[in-house]
Order: sequence, then C-alpha cells, then structure tokens
Amino acid sequence: QVQVVESGGGLVQTGGSLRLSCAASGSGFSLDFVTWLRQAPGKEREFVAESSGVQNAKYADAVKGRFTISRDNAKNTVYLQMNSLKPEDTGVYICNIHAGRDGVLTSYWGQGTQVTVSS
Repeated sequence: QVQVVESGGGLVQTGGSLRLSCAASGSGFSLDFVTWLRQAPGKEREFVAESSGVQNAKYADAVKGRFTISRDNAKNTVYLQMNSLKPEDTGVYICNIHAGRDGVLTSYWGQGTQVTVSS
C-alpha cells in the first residue's frame, strides 16, 4: 500500500505564491506519473498539472506560465510551485500518483490541501 499526503496549502493574497508537496510513502514501489488536480466549491474537479518524469510536464491552460511541477524521485515527492496566484485558483488541490510495483501501475489519491487566494 502507498500513502499519499499533500501539504503546503494555505491562505495567500492575490499575486502571492505557495509551494505544494505531494509525498508518497510505502515500500517497494517506484513513482511513475503524478497529477495535480483541484476542485473549487460547486465545481467539478479539474486537471492542473502532470509530471511523468520522462516527458515534458503538462499544464492546464489556466496555470501555464504561473505553476511549475517538479519531482524528487529519491524522496518520492512531487511539488507544485504556484506563483502569481489568482482568486480563481482557490480550491482543494489533490494529488494523484501512479506507483509501479512488479510491473503493475496502481493509482493512489491524497486527501487534498486547501488553497485560498484572497482578492
């Protein structure tokens, strides 16, 4: 079993920055692709960014140029640096990882971390 824990959320003013972390723990797995998603109140969950560790990172149009996803495979941790934050970035940010073990990829989800951007 792999546990996924997000951290780094909080309250920030418009134009501010936050760095989210997604840490995966367990044994005997390798971190494959990792996706950040977010869900605002009353809205559907939406894609934010993805890191495969091999190909170029992917970003939603709404965050391109402001957010950067990076990873530290040695720590099984993926980061989301968020700059120039806007009120519309407010939501619960959720990490979804795909972990490989014995040739099988399994999806795991974190509980999410709240990001609130005040205007």
